[in-house]
Amino acid sequence: MTQAEIKLCSLLLQEHFGEIVEKIGTYLIRTGTQPLRMIVNDTGLLLDQVKKALCVLIQHNLVTYQLQKRGFVEYEAQCKRVLRILRYPRYIYTAKTLYNDTGELIVEELLLNGKMTMSAVVRKVADRLTETMEDGKTMDYTDVSNTFVRLADTHFVQRCPLIPETPETPDAPPPPAPILVINEKDMYVVPRLNLIGKGKRRRSCDEEENGEHKAKKQKQDGESSEPPPDDGIYWQVNIDRFHQHFRDQGIVSAVANRMDQTSSEIVRTMLRMSEVTTSSSAPYTQPLSSNEIFRSLPAGYNIVKQVLDQYLTLLADDPLEFVGKSGDSGGGMYTVSILCGGEERFEDFLTLSRFHPLIYFPLPLRFGSRCARIFRLLLRKKHLEQKQVEDFAMIPAKEAKDMLYKMLSENVVSLQEIPKTPDHAPSRTFYLYTVNILSSARMLLHRCYKSVANLIERRQYETKENKRLLEKSQRVEAILASMQATGAEDAQLQEIEEMITVPERQQLENLKRNVNKIDASENQVDETIFVLESFIESTMKKP
Repeated sequence: MTQAEIKLCSLLLQEHFGEIVEKIGTYLIRTGTQPLRMIVNDTGLLLDQVKKALCVLIQHNLVTYQLQKRGFVEYEAQCKRVLRILRYPRYIYTAKTLYNDTGELIVEELLLNGKMTMSAVVRKVADRLTETMEDGKTMDYTDVSNTFVRLADTHFVQRCPLIPETPETPDAPPPPAPILVINEKDMYVVPRLNLIGKGKRRRSCDEEENGEHKAKKQKQDGESSEPPPDDGIYWQVNIDRFHQHFRDQGIVSAVANRMDQTSSEIVRTMLRMSEVTTSSSAPYTQPLSSNEIFRSLPAGYNIVKQVLDQYLTLLADDPLEFVGKSGDSGGGMYTVSILCGGEERFEDFLTLSRFHPLIYFPLPLRFGSRCARIFRLLLRKKHLEQKQVEDFAMIPAKEAKDMLYKMLSENVVSLQEIPKTPDHAPSRTFYLYTVNILSSARMLLHRCYKSVANLIERRQYETKENKRLLEKSQRVEAILASMQATGAEDAQLQEIEEMITVPERQQLENLKRNVNKIDASENQVDETIFVLESFIESTMKKP
């Protein structure tokens, strides 16, 4: 765990959960597994505050607990899971792209609350959608429930582990911590719920002041005190499934740049057919026959079976091996290679995919365009002496030497010694420059973490510097909203709007523009982080 990762985790926890939760989470990340007593003593917080903070972290899957043999419970922070908070906007946007506004709000509610029952999610999303509709229109619970079922069928949401049902024994004391289990077959099974109703709008202030309405509301609350039919069955977002979708999109983009649009659509179809049956950590998809692929192609692609077979053969024969042939039955059995294929294919994958500018853009900025040229040359040629680098890169000897030593000091390139004799005499030793892609990926990933932390700190600074102006703008907007609801005249509304002067409006616009740029930069750096993490994980899994 590097200091950059710890700092980024601390900033994310503070931004989303507050200072107390951030203090507990950062302490566990720094110290590792700890019991409750040590957390209270070392952090200096009250026992009740520590318990509530741990409940929040466990609710959001940021901390896990384990019952030790001696009878006490130890808590452990999940740093990688904390870093996924940075990717929440991307998960939500993907759900919106695939399942419209309803899917977006379902995923958003689950991410905001950590774990929720299906009935609670459906009601909350229906109410939120109803608020955005025109007067007289409401969102039906059935429509939201159907979208939830589609998300579960495609494994974007999954059930949380449950406490197993055991026969109660009055003499045996309860365990210090429950042990949660889940059957893999039940992870995506949606309970049959008869949710009948429509989304509700918020009551106006006048209605809330009416005592009769208050009495009715209390009566309704009393009637709805019965537990819902899915009580105890909680759901959460399946982050690995979203990562699988991002990875598939990168593969499709690489194939489109390498071949053409038709080839990428064929690969997209193969990935879509096996998205549920293939594990997110599997190196290949399940074998698919040519006949199955032909039947599953989109309706708009009017290509004959013979042309499809030619495309599949072309993809299987390509050196990058995005598609492999595993058999001849059913017109030919084909698979899609999920992993990048190690260091040999990583450079080609980056060059072809849409992430290529994100990877190589930092090199010219930090070292210059000529250093980037040398870096790519070493990637292609694997091992080169200094004289060979000068010749191939067409750079003067003195400049090439300075650039190589500069990148060597930053661990961008490495130096390998090949002695001719056992005494390792410099005059009888070859010195070859090379690129250790795994080491370079880790170095770049570390700098990406530092960049995101700097962006978050910059956004917090911008917001803090303009805090007074932001509060004033919010007060004016609230007054305008209340006056519009009561039917105020245009002159009155204009008078309220003039409470914010022209220079203040310009300052607010500049602040909004700067914050939007920072948010966009965070998303771009996170895309780079995802590619680098995927490559490192796939390389470490290779035997």
